[in-house]
Amino acid sequence: MYKNILVAFDDSEFSKAALKEASLWVMKHGGKVILTHVVNPNRDGFGISKTNLKGHLEKAKKLFNKTGEDAKSDYGIDVESIVIEGKPSDVILDIAREKKADLISMGTYGKKRLKRLILGSVTSHVVVNSPCDVLVVKKYCSECIGKYNSITLPFDGSEFSKKALNRACQLSKIDNADISAIYVTPHYEEMVEFFMTDSIRESLMKESKNIMDMAVKIAEKQGVSIKTKILEGYVGDKIIEASGKQKNNLIVIGTYGWRGINKAIMGSISERILINATCPVLLVK
Repeated sequence: MYKNILVAFDDSEFSKAALKEASLWVMKHGGKVILTHVVNPNRDGFGISKTNLKGHLEKAKKLFNKTGEDAKSDYGIDVESIVIEGKPSDVILDIAREKKADLISMGTYGKKRLKRLILGSVTSHVVVNSPCDVLVVKKYCSECIGKYNSITLPFDGSEFSKKALNRACQLSKIDNADISAIYVTPHYEEMVEFFMTDSIRESLMKESKNIMDMAVKIAEKQGVSIKTKILEGYVGDKIIEASGKQKNNLIVIGTYGWRGINKAIMGSISERILINATCPVLLVK
């Protein structure tokens, strides 16, 4: 399924976690890891000094070549190490296309800005523009074994969620994973509850059941049986809450981007899940 995995690596704990996830997958299922480190002279303090940049590149090559050799030795897998200069998000995407990667594995973290938690800009740019699926890893996993046996799948009947469901079914057939498809009905503030008549609530529940029935039928066509659950509230929060309660070790979501203020941005629900999820998140393109 994933045979050519690009790992965006910067020696942080987040990227080490991403490398481990990718390495375990390849060890278990076969394939290759492309370990990629990007030196950005405009942000790493080298300015226009070619001497400083050249020296740092040589040092980085030694460090990350060793990281690649260690991964090759520890997991018994094929690892290619690449150290290159440029803008990280653009270079990662260029190498993914050049190497025909079918998955990008990367770590991420959230940070406070304008009184809200936001996703790192490199991660956001890669997720939106990636030519392939992206696995986002939040923390180092000491219990991971290279397979996913319990998957949470947000499903709303959109084409994006259908693609995510198909990918989850593929994973299920490979690793015999359980899939919990979840549909979250809209959250209504207390002031709106006055207008929430029984007929409206019944109509919403009927629509929710139809969407879940659609998910079951799509999975059945692939020979996979799934569990379904209907929740009410804020979508991102409910998905994270449900995944935590079920102790899932992967969330699979469909994603899309759109253009705003001359840059690509992702949907707020996807971003919220990425920032707050405690397990890896697979974004299906």
